[in-house]
This record gives sequence, C-alpha cells and structure tokens, in this order.
Amino acid sequence: MSSQSTLSKKSAVAEPDIKRKRMTVPNFMARKGGEPLVCLTAYTAHVANLLDKRCDLLLVGDSLGMVIHGMPNTLGVTLEHMIMHGQGVMRGAEKSLVVVDMPFGSFEESPEIAFRNAARVVKETGCAAIKLEGGAEMAPTIRHLTRRGIPVMAHIGLMPQNMNVMGGFKVAGRDERDWQNIIQDAREVEKAGAFSVVVEGVTEPLAEKITESIAIPTIGIGASVKCDGQILVFEDMVGLFPRVPTFVKRYGNMQEMIEGAADTYAEEVKARRFPGDDHVYTLDKKDG
Repeated sequence: MSSQSTLSKKSAVAEPDIKRKRMTVPNFMARKGGEPLVCLTAYTAHVANLLDKRCDLLLVGDSLGMVIHGMPNTLGVTLEHMIMHGQGVMRGAEKSLVVVDMPFGSFEESPEIAFRNAARVVKETGCAAIKLEGGAEMAPTIRHLTRRGIPVMAHIGLMPQNMNVMGGFKVAGRDERDWQNIIQDAREVEKAGAFSVVVEGVTEPLAEKITESIAIPTIGIGASVKCDGQILVFEDMVGLFPRVPTFVKRYGNMQEMIEGAADTYAEEVKARRFPGDDHVYTLDKKDG
C-alpha cells in the first residue's frame, strides 16, 4: 500500500492513493529496508482491478493451476495458461508491478530457451517482469535474461516446482546445517541480477538472515515479518478454500458468502420468487 495513503474522513480506515504512478522495477528495489511491500496473486482482470490500488505487486502465479483450474499441483501449468491469465491481469491493473511466473519446463533447459519463452510472456502480456524458481543453479539463466532486458524475480526456499525431488512441500531450513546453501542461493540470484527474491516456506530466523544478507527486497510467504514484503495467494487470504496452509491468515470468508448467496438464489428460483418485477422487461406502453 502506498505510503501516501490518506485517511477517510468518514472512517478510520486508510484509503489507497489512487493518484500514484505504476510501480516500476527500480522503485520496487528502492523499497529495500523501507516500508514493507504489499504483494498478492491475481489471475483475472476483475480481481486485479480490485487489488491494484492496494498492492505494490501483483503476481500471476503458476498456483493458478490449482486455484483456477483444479490441478493437483503446479506442474501441469503451461506457458499458454500463464500468458492468458497474464493478459487478463494486465487489463485490470494500472498501478501495480505485474510479474508473471515461468511455468515448469519453460526455462530450465537452457538460458536461450528461457529467454525465448520469457520474451514471449513479456511481449504478449505487457507485464513488467517474470519470476522463476531456483537458486544458484539458475543464476546463469537469470544473468542471461537480465542482460537482455527482462527483469527477473527469483524464488528460493520451498519451491513447488521441485516437489517431486523434495518429496512434497517441505519447510526449508529446519536444520541450521542447510542454512548456508539457502543463503548462498539468495546471494547468487542477487549477483546474477534478480531485482527481488521470493522466500517461501523457510524458518523465521533463516528468512531474517537472508533478508540481512542481500541488498534486494525479499518477499516472504511462510517466512518472516522481517522480510521486505509479503505475498499470499489471494484466494487463500479471503477464505475461498476450506483448508489453507499454516502461514496463511484469512482476512475474509468468501466461501461462506458465496455458498450463502447460491443457497438463497436456489431457494428463490425454486419458489418462483426470482426473477421479480424489478428484474424483468415489460412491453412499451402505447399512447392513448
């Protein structure tokens, strides 16, 4: 949320500053150590429009495979999925920095293939940057992309695309002997030119250590309040799913609201109370 938010005269709730300019990669980087960066996922134009004035960054995450398309994990998401949803989010967002995930299989083979696919994402969506999973092993790819004009947000710690290697979704850094490798991942992606790094599913002291160790913003999810910003999956945050991870705080209950509205609608349809007089068209009245 912008630091220039104004306070509503009618309530004590801070209203978003609708006059702020679109967030840029340099401005995002400049927030390191400053006001925490507010980030959420968005997969559609309508949700992007609702969140836009309240967020610094909107991520078109490959989590859309599970959230929108009902997939069991993110591995089945394609480049076409990401481009289609990225286009929608760009139609709805005017102020936020929009970042699009690179799906599994679209960037790992070589830096050249990664550039070809990332360039397609940027050209066809108009997004400002891409995000890809991986630490030190992806540094050459990050360097290749950034030197050719594509800003990269990195992603370390728990990496959902590596679930088969890791044996599921497991918290990283419970054993302090693993810390140095993860911290080194952060340093290597920074050195390669990443403008920011998502730190997912790591122990709180490790997330704090990572944040202190690098000069680019860390965006936490299941990490630490000491990160430079936070991100959540929007649908988790508003309670659209009955079961959410431990690190998610629900700020609403959309599931209950939607079910209640659908129940009332069904009752009114069956009782022939909907549509009522206010919801139907009538014949034009003739003069005389």
